[in-house]
Amino acid sequence: MARELLGKILARRWRGVWLSGRIVEVESYVGADDLACHAAKGRTARTETLYGPPGRAYVYLIYGMYQMMNVVTERSDFPAAVLIRALEPLNGLEQMRRFRRPATDRNLTNGPGKLTRALRIDRQLNREDLTTSARLSIWDDGQVLADREIMVGPRIGIDYARHCVHYPWRYYVRGNPYVSRK
Repeated sequence: MARELLGKILARRWRGVWLSGRIVEVESYVGADDLACHAAKGRTARTETLYGPPGRAYVYLIYGMYQMMNVVTERSDFPAAVLIRALEPLNGLEQMRRFRRPATDRNLTNGPGKLTRALRIDRQLNREDLTTSARLSIWDDGQVLADREIMVGPRIGIDYARHCVHYPWRYYVRGNPYVSRK
């Protein structure tokens, strides 16, 4: 599912304006055996959304300051999600610039905490149905990425996850300037 999300559009309706960007980087987190997945520590009130149904937003806070947005991907009761790591901004750039105040537009949405701030995605959108919501959704505008355009590698920032550190579950668009790390 992670690879399939590349090229889709993440859209957030905020105060009557659509803020959106094309998904250019993602990471998968799959099951309780994946030590980088929140499910590795068990089912809790915080992780309940991760357990399905699929197509929901799983939004949580890390380090007490960054909102992270994931797409729940598997059947109910099997915890798996795809973290949206970076977007190429499309609509609502003026609003995004006000929310983020980056030095350059390239830095608006080139990281998971940056993109949620730019699109005003927070925990109030946790459990939002991304297939039917009028506030937060994923759109398919028909863009298709060729296999040669997609890079695959290990996830970022999960050094604590022992044997799961090297899983090749990060996908990103080759050469896209909005990818968080090459």
